[in-house]
Amino acid sequence: HVQLVESGGGSVRTGGTMVLSCVASGISYSPYCMYWYRRPTGKDREVVAQMEPDGTPSYADSLKDRFTVYRGSSSNTLYLRMNGLRPEDSGLYYCAAGRGFELRYSTGCYGVDNWGQGTQVTVS
Repeated sequence: HVQLVESGGGSVRTGGTMVLSCVASGISYSPYCMYWYRRPTGKDREVVAQMEPDGTPSYADSLKDRFTVYRGSSSNTLYLRMNGLRPEDSGLYYCAAGRGFELRYSTGCYGVDNWGQGTQVTVS
């Protein structure tokens, strides 16, 4: 039974910084990717960042200058550091996991298999 538990959400002032955490457990597939998605208030869910099995991060173009995704000392923990927060960053932030692949010269992700419950971020 896969569990993805997010924490670290809350309220922050415009321009502030927030770090979200996600702890994964029960993942039986390997290798796997982890993701951060968000559903901004009044909008559709969108990808924020992705972490490939080898630790390569990637970001939504509009966020890569302000957001950083990184692993903890344990590979089942993923963080999202958000700098320069804006009101339009407000919304529900989800951690997700899914199958990935590791080939001799490349790694990648197949998409999301499991979702967390989400943590609310409010910027005002």
